[in-house]
Amino acid sequence: MDSAVPLIVVALLAAASVLVRAPRPRAAAMLGALILTPIILISHIWDGGQLDQLRDRPIFAAVAVVVAVAFVVAAAFLAQGHPGWLVLAAAAALPFRIPISSGGSTSNLLVPLYAVMAAGVLAHAWPRLTGRIDERTPGEDRKPLAVEWALMAYVVAYAVQASYSADFSHALEQVVFFYVPFALLYTVIVRVDWTPRLAQRCLLVLAGLAVVLVAIGFVEYQTRTLLLNPKVISSNSFSEYFRVNSLFFDPNIYGRFLDVVMLGVIAAVLWSTRPRNAIVGAVLLVYLWAGLVLTLSQSSFTALLAGLVVLAALRWRTKLVLGIAGTVAVAGLVFILAAGSTVRFDVSSNKDTSGRADLIAGGVRLFSDDPIVGHGSGSFAKEYRAAEKDTSSQGVASASHTIPLTVAAEQGVLGLALYLAVLVLALIALLRGARGDPVRAAIAAAFVALLVHTMMYAAFLEDPLAWALLAAGVGFATRPARPVTEETGDGTAPAAPEPPPEPPIPPPAGWSMPA
Repeated sequence: MDSAVPLIVVALLAAASVLVRAPRPRAAAMLGALILTPIILISHIWDGGQLDQLRDRPIFAAVAVVVAVAFVVAAAFLAQGHPGWLVLAAAAALPFRIPISSGGSTSNLLVPLYAVMAAGVLAHAWPRLTGRIDERTPGEDRKPLAVEWALMAYVVAYAVQASYSADFSHALEQVVFFYVPFALLYTVIVRVDWTPRLAQRCLLVLAGLAVVLVAIGFVEYQTRTLLLNPKVISSNSFSEYFRVNSLFFDPNIYGRFLDVVMLGVIAAVLWSTRPRNAIVGAVLLVYLWAGLVLTLSQSSFTALLAGLVVLAALRWRTKLVLGIAGTVAVAGLVFILAAGSTVRFDVSSNKDTSGRADLIAGGVRLFSDDPIVGHGSGSFAKEYRAAEKDTSSQGVASASHTIPLTVAAEQGVLGLALYLAVLVLALIALLRGARGDPVRAAIAAAFVALLVHTMMYAAFLEDPLAWALLAAGVGFATRPARPVTEETGDGTAPAAPEPPPEPPIPPPAGWSMPA
């Protein structure tokens, strides 16, 4: 339990950064989490081989730290008074993971996003600690939503349940690499003054990235060469098909990113009244769809369909859209059941489900072994490999590829209840009031698509997209209502009209104007 105490403390600080309403205590919690997180990581790996290269080159390590800190401080200074810049920088950094080799192993870390997060924390905390921003500033004393309470309860519970995990190292990595940094980033993003114009700029940044990433994917497909991810390279070598992943380390996560961008573009097209926007959007969608096809990601195709249903339901009549979607789903299920032998697809087959059938079955067995508190955070892979006798499966298990089952096996009924609470409350917060609003509809549809993707794959709260979408959606849902004008187009209040001229003051009695 002692080794888990710092992890629990940093999780509590992250929770305070999201939930505390007073500016100064919130800023102090954010700085505390920002400082404590790398200390926990370094102390955990100090005796391992990961730091050997840094120990051998202390001057280089010191210079690198100084340069990194200076860069973050400079970025925070530039972001003062321009929080929208941080949002755009975060959007630009979302997809990129940097492979860092140390101690004979390689970790793919979101280094650019961590830099943006650190700059955002400093830019947010400094004026509040110095008293330049207090409770009376609009938006500072915002009451946390139920989804935020549930979200941070899940994070704290995850840290607590790491104390009895068979794989504490993996649980620690989940907290210090994902949950705490993303919670800090969430705090910065959710308190930005969200406007449709800022959301439009974010979409432009993401669409620009997607165009470049798809072009790289086309080059990979043409040359049959992947730039990253040895596992996918090896898989392609022994398969009849070729899957691209562009600059991502996983074709499924690449497909998920394209889903989010495509749903944003589709929302812009559906609510646009300008033919030019519809034409440009349609061309872009064809291009992005071609990139998505080359991933061969079944989970991404399914997630995109789910997002389209949400967009259609928010754009047109909900009952009609859901009725059509339900009819199509039932028809597809009937086709699979009736013609399964013809199409040679069996949902219980490990081959037809890309290995998921065995992983799901193993996850169910793990949950049944300890359904109350689970086997401990981050322990699925180790517990699965220990329980399974098939050596061919021991080398590939990292998760159940179905997030609810992974949560149930690791954290039991308690963790599963918190996870389900996050999902339900997040959907309520994002969907309520989204009808007729293209920005909120796009955010809600993208979040639903991401959820569906995690049901078939992995990485829910480990994906910064989930936190960013939720932060933007909550930011829009809780911002003060302001009229949208055609002149501003961003939801800002229009300029007040000039007051009418005051009537002339009548001259006093007996007084006459000179000739």
